[in-house]
Amino acid sequence: MGCTFSGLNALYDAVNGGGDVWINDNRFRIVRQLGEGGFAYVYLVKEVMSDSSASSGLAKKVKDPSHLSDDGTYAVKKVLIQNNEQLELVREEIRVSSLFNHRNLLPLLDHAIIAVKPTQEGSWNHEAYLLFPVHLDGTLLDNSTAMKVKKEFFSTTDVLQIFRQLCAGLKHMHSLDPPYAHNDVKPGNVLLTHRKGQPPLAILMDFGSARPARKQIRSRSEALQLQEWASEHCSAPFRAPELWDCPSHADIDERTDIWSLGCTLYAIMYGVSPFEYALGESGGSLQLAIVNAQIKWPAGPKPPYPDALHQFVTWMLQPQAAVRPCIDDIIIHVDKLISKFSK
Repeated sequence: MGCTFSGLNALYDAVNGGGDVWINDNRFRIVRQLGEGGFAYVYLVKEVMSDSSASSGLAKKVKDPSHLSDDGTYAVKKVLIQNNEQLELVREEIRVSSLFNHRNLLPLLDHAIIAVKPTQEGSWNHEAYLLFPVHLDGTLLDNSTAMKVKKEFFSTTDVLQIFRQLCAGLKHMHSLDPPYAHNDVKPGNVLLTHRKGQPPLAILMDFGSARPARKQIRSRSEALQLQEWASEHCSAPFRAPELWDCPSHADIDERTDIWSLGCTLYAIMYGVSPFEYALGESGGSLQLAIVNAQIKWPAGPKPPYPDALHQFVTWMLQPQAAVRPCIDDIIIHVDKLISKFSK
């Protein structure tokens, strides 16, 4: 976790305008930036093989060989860390990511956290480098945005197959002991890879908000504390009602993810959360729309999506968490719909 020589090489290369990053003993050349947000930057990188070895140095570290890239390309997330609280959050993300091993959850392949002397331009004192497989077709949000411009929609089969894969990834998280909630399921955290003659591959990513799912709230201060945490870690249009307005006596569990999953199914169909319309209404309130589950159905493809899909979304978006289905119920139902609507 601490400062390593290879990590310092990454720092010096970056300062000197070089294009290489070292993550522990493996060297990567930066190809281009893929994205950024907050204090994080994502780069497309290519592994640089040493002269003494024709094989990838990563091969010795990565548990599942299927995660290794055929052409040596990966994604690196660089996080600028300004204080100890942010450092602990990154360490927690690394720890939590290591708990999961599922084809529909993005695996963390390697990581390094290095100490950095503050510069005049910035005040950060650590940098983290997290290495992942790369998926260049972008997120579900990227795809939906592009499709919206062209007035295109996913087919009913693709909607259900993308959704089914997200359910499989979440089931893995919810089945751990203790169960983990992702806490930020949304289109921007779903990577898609298009495959010829098959539905897209869907992979859930970003475990920075993932925590043990079950919490006992027994006081007003605990309820307010949870609401404050959720406001920082759970995207508002996909956040469950109990995280907006938590009772002073409540048992919170992994069904917060089921609400977000219902919103995401709606977004696979229509490109937005079912409650984002409230942001554009004069006097509209996103929180009120969510806690009252006021869903509006926009115009969709022609022919429209089957009513069974709308009923499925509504079933997941029940404001009372106690009557919301769990992930096993969802999977049974989506498999029935896949059988019904597959050609």
